[in-house]
Amino acid sequence: MADPLSEIISLLRPRTVFSKIISGAGRWGVRYAPFGQPSFCTVLEGACLLAVQGHPTITLAAGDFVLLPATPGFTLSGFEPVAPARVDPKTAPAPRGEVRHGRRGGRPDVRMLGGYFLLDSPDAALLVSLLPALLHVRSAPKLAQLVEMVRQESLAQRPGRELALARLVELLLVEALRATAGADAPAGLLRGLADAKIAKAMRLMHGDPARRWTVPELARRAALSRSAFFARFTRTVGMTPMDYLRAWRMTLAKDLLRQGNAAIPAIAERVGYGSASTFSTAFNRHVGQAPGRYARVALARG
Repeated sequence: MADPLSEIISLLRPRTVFSKIISGAGRWGVRYAPFGQPSFCTVLEGACLLAVQGHPTITLAAGDFVLLPATPGFTLSGFEPVAPARVDPKTAPAPRGEVRHGRRGGRPDVRMLGGYFLLDSPDAALLVSLLPALLHVRSAPKLAQLVEMVRQESLAQRPGRELALARLVELLLVEALRATAGADAPAGLLRGLADAKIAKAMRLMHGDPARRWTVPELARRAALSRSAFFARFTRTVGMTPMDYLRAWRMTLAKDLLRQGNAAIPAIAERVGYGSASTFSTAFNRHVGQAPGRYARVALARG
């Protein structure tokens, strides 16, 4: 049966990783403007505060790992009150060597390895919306090792660098999401996969998107009544079963259209539509343009 987590991560298509060492000492703080791309860090030594927009301030300690799938505005600081310096990562020059905040000399109070990567998916916003806005894993040695491997590969100019980075970041995402999956996760993919009955329905939809799934059939396969299944799926995943199925079909359709290897009638059939015209109407309503135009624009952009 299909694995929704693996499918979503492979469709995100992470690429081009940037990483750096960040340290702070004494009175320091830095406020990063919203970035929009996924960012991550692991704390190598010491501790500091992290305040992510819309979330309570948390303390980061050695061994901790943080992933921000869409990177809203956030502040990193020491434990002494300070007005943070403002940084816009989209316009700030790429750092050379370690980035130091606060007192310049002496041993730092905290030292982190942080970075970000880009997503090459045409539906990255939808896929990222299914993930928690903030993932914080305490004492994560395996994630720290993966981050260090990402850093080493990103600094090297060896053959196969881009492919190696893409696979390492996929592993990083899998490990981070595995570590934070559970019933206490916010509504979305991870919480859905933590619910055995809802996860079964999600795997069925991912495994056969062309099938004419209905709520009653999915409920029966999940061993729930129709009303209980509908309410539980909506509460757990954050959208109705049919909205989730439609969004997944459109994500697959976008991917197929970008590849340019299949005709629209064939794509329509593969994602569960009985005719090209029905598919085109649904795609236009969901995406805002006809599938043919979407494919031409995507192929022109390369």
